[in-house]
Amino acid sequence: MIRRQEYFEKLAGYQDKKIIKVVTGIRRCGKSTLLRMFQEYLREQGVPEEQIIAVNFEDFEFDELRESKALYRYLKERLVEGRMTYIFLDEIQNVNEFQRVVDSLFLKENVDIYMTGSNAYLLSGELATLLTGRYVKIEMLPLSFYEYVSAKGADDGVGEAYRRYVESSSFPYVLNLEQEQIRDYLSGIYDSIVVKDIISRKKIDDVMMLQSVIRFLLDNLGSQLSTKKISDTMTSNGRKINVRTVESYVSSLMESYIIYQAKRYDIKGRQYLKTLEKYYVVDIGLRNTMLGQAGRDAGHILENIVYLELIRRGYEVCVGKMGDVEIDFVARNEMGLKYVQVAATVRDEKTLERELRPLQKIQDNYPKCILTLDMDPIADYEGIRKINVLDYLLHKVEI
Repeated sequence: MIRRQEYFEKLAGYQDKKIIKVVTGIRRCGKSTLLRMFQEYLREQGVPEEQIIAVNFEDFEFDELRESKALYRYLKERLVEGRMTYIFLDEIQNVNEFQRVVDSLFLKENVDIYMTGSNAYLLSGELATLLTGRYVKIEMLPLSFYEYVSAKGADDGVGEAYRRYVESSSFPYVLNLEQEQIRDYLSGIYDSIVVKDIISRKKIDDVMMLQSVIRFLLDNLGSQLSTKKISDTMTSNGRKINVRTVESYVSSLMESYIIYQAKRYDIKGRQYLKTLEKYYVVDIGLRNTMLGQAGRDAGHILENIVYLELIRRGYEVCVGKMGDVEIDFVARNEMGLKYVQVAATVRDEKTLERELRPLQKIQDNYPKCILTLDMDPIADYEGIRKINVLDYLLHKVEI
């Protein structure tokens, strides 16, 4: 098992705190493994076995506990009087009215609750209302490039490691598979998400249309899109679909963590814009599986990887608009803003000028940089730094 140190430390930091820990993220990104590691950590701390209750609702052994009253009785009977009981509920969205169970357990003394879910709607509606201010969300992604290299090594160079990372997948279990097995594994993940999390929940009849929308999004990573543009493109290609249906499909893909949306932000007006968002995929390997080699695009793939890395590091990320030019990413956290341009290479002088121009138009003093695959030393262009993106991904340099 790969120790996901960043996520593990977040969990450990909330141990014994009167707050529910909710780990969310796409299926097979490592949520269950993280909970098992934390349970082992508790045992190493000397916590007795009877104070650790773990239920995985994808395991048929616990099928009868998918009914809320049965689950509540099961857990209540196992609480240890006068001592902290640690409760782990894996893929909790499979339980009918799980919100009521969690709320009732939270009210009890000496109960520490950890749960996972593979859908963003886990924290919407009734659960959010019942537990407002009483839970913390830890959003988990597949392996970062740093985690991939830490586990796999880079004996043949970081450039070659990056190529493997892009061509295979960032899902943790892929490290155990041969290259020819990866496609089948990723197809299984994709089918599971589409069938379990989207088609069945949304009761979608036109599965082929859903597949077409997914392929369109994957084929247009990092491009400005609107649901109307998607609808018009599909219709012009002979697949008539209305805007509302597209919105429903895109929303479901985002809830299942396959697709992430980056809104546009007017830097000068300091406001979010309502149209022409950009979309990124949670794992490039899934994209390769769906589109094949025809879906390869070094620039947009790199942009996708940088977007996810910024999310991992706790930034709120949007696409910047400055007059008639665009900044790839405006990354915001409690410390302020950072402006990031991403390009596979800027060794051509005209390309460098094109990437610098949007950043030069911004008049504030927040950090500005260009991330590129060029294996060159850090350069500075009147306060705009050009940095090797692999050094950034491997935590060798900050932006």
